[in-house]
Amino acid sequence: MNRYPLWKYVVLLVALLVGFIYTLPNFFGEAPAIQVSSAKATVKVDDAVRERVAQALTQANIAPDFVQLEGSSVRARFGDPDTQLKARDVITRALNGQSSDSPPYIVALNLVSRSPQWLSALHAFPMYLGLDLRGGVHFLMQVDMKAALTKKAESLTTDLRTVLRDKNLRHAGIARDGDDVVINFRDEATRTQASNLLRDQFPDVAWTPQGSGSELRLSGALTPKAVIAVQDAAIKQNITTLHNRVNELGVAEPVILQQGRDRVVVQLPGVQDTAKAKEIIGRTATLEMRLVDDGTEAREAVRQGTALPFGTERFVNSSRPADDPERDVVVKKQVVVTGDNLNDAQPGFDENHNPSVNLTMDAKGARIMKDMSRDNIGKRMAIILFEEGKGEVVTAPYIRGELGNRFSITGSMSAQQASDTALLLRAGSLAAPMKIIEERTIGPSLGKDNIDKGIASVTWGFVAVAIFMCLYYMMFGVFSAIALGFNLLLLLAVLSMLQATLSLPGIAAIALVLGMAIDANVLINERVREELRAGLPPQQAIHAGYERAWATILDSNVTTLIAGLALLAFGSGPIKGFAVVHCLGIVTSMISSVMFSRALVNLWYGRRKRLKSVSIGTVWKPGTTGAAEAAADTAEAN
Repeated sequence: MNRYPLWKYVVLLVALLVGFIYTLPNFFGEAPAIQVSSAKATVKVDDAVRERVAQALTQANIAPDFVQLEGSSVRARFGDPDTQLKARDVITRALNGQSSDSPPYIVALNLVSRSPQWLSALHAFPMYLGLDLRGGVHFLMQVDMKAALTKKAESLTTDLRTVLRDKNLRHAGIARDGDDVVINFRDEATRTQASNLLRDQFPDVAWTPQGSGSELRLSGALTPKAVIAVQDAAIKQNITTLHNRVNELGVAEPVILQQGRDRVVVQLPGVQDTAKAKEIIGRTATLEMRLVDDGTEAREAVRQGTALPFGTERFVNSSRPADDPERDVVVKKQVVVTGDNLNDAQPGFDENHNPSVNLTMDAKGARIMKDMSRDNIGKRMAIILFEEGKGEVVTAPYIRGELGNRFSITGSMSAQQASDTALLLRAGSLAAPMKIIEERTIGPSLGKDNIDKGIASVTWGFVAVAIFMCLYYMMFGVFSAIALGFNLLLLLAVLSMLQATLSLPGIAAIALVLGMAIDANVLINERVREELRAGLPPQQAIHAGYERAWATILDSNVTTLIAGLALLAFGSGPIKGFAVVHCLGIVTSMISSVMFSRALVNLWYGRRKRLKSVSIGTVWKPGTTGAAEAAADTAEAN
């Protein structure tokens, strides 16, 4: 009756082991480390950079715990801060040389987990700590939505001129009136034709006829739905660009999220250098396309190091090896198009199934590219990315035909290189300007104090609940306390597996989960008492108690889970962090309170064939009034 099959015990034992392994990294603390990341969009951090770092440390007689490539950065862990500072100087000299003007790599101080390598090999990593627990920088940034709408209106004006010219519809001028576009016409027939055409070509614009006589106008304004779409696209592109820039700071788990319609919250745990963070976040990047000068005079000037031809300048294609003759690219100073004309860049495959980069231009850029490419077939066009006033060539492909609003870059590139090139072309300037309207810095000492207080609150809460359960329900209380510990272990393990960010609201949710999880055991224990009070034998009482309490436990947890999911869906920031821990805690509590505690009870009582009593505290029967009867009932139950 009260026996689990062997496979259930095996499953619970495996869950206990996995929970222990994945919770373990959270108790090792953090060690000083160096993180190397790219300072330029055209510089890639790969295994070759890791080898250079390891070699530089070996030559300086510095023994790191490890040097490994993690994502797009290299991390080296050390035993103490003094070694960390010495290693930073060594790595900086090895990678950036003596030049401090425009270093290709960012060598930053960081903290990484002290957990051993065998845990990392099992992908067992500690939870990330939020800004309130680790300290760092908090920015609240305002997005200039008016500038985004103005940019959209300018793009719309250019597109309108192109469409009307292609259809031979003559107008008397196109002008902007705020965020609206006004087209002047000389006759009603042309205005009617243009109105019908533009309503089909630009469904996101509401067109309104105005004026009379010889002053006929057609006014176009973005629909409310289109305005919202422009604003959402602007803030999403800004968030994506901010993510790319924040990665250079080596922040383990930055928080960059939208707040309201036009604000972005940026939280950088572990960053104390506010000036450096503001410099990288506020950095501008522009994209330009120019024709390459492959003439004899330009090649000789590069080879001999003499003056370049008039109207040209030289840039470096960092993706080429140092001994490649095409590493130095001489381009004309005249800009063909800029990144403002580039709508999108995505990796793909050409008709021969070779990797390619597919570019999409706006109407103005398409017209310019068409005229330029028609006269320069067979020549090269360089795409140059400028950051902090310095440009580097991303790619310099040959023009094989007349180009339009959509064209592809193909050649001897891998799928990864195509993806990297597309990312570089997309990672330009922000879609709309932003300014910092709020700035806060939280010191690491305050974060450590928050951690200590949070751990103390959870620990003492757990101890208090366990003591109460053991005193009130005796052996069943011990089972409940052990199940509660299993629940806490599972919850921490799942949070670590998901690499969740733990904050103060998350610690509060853990404490709440402990109180909610023990409720299920209280329901089970009281139900077992009721069955004993009704006269059932102990084995049947245990079985009936668990079976009949399950429905109540399920209902209460499902309703609580619905509330938690609502917080998760509509909340943000601290509320969302609380909701994640809350929802996961509900799921783990149902496993621990019912399955794990039942397994313990079955192991203790299930194999006793003639069980006469169970240790579950005092079972009060109706009609008992005297102390002797109460004592007798206690003895019978125990």
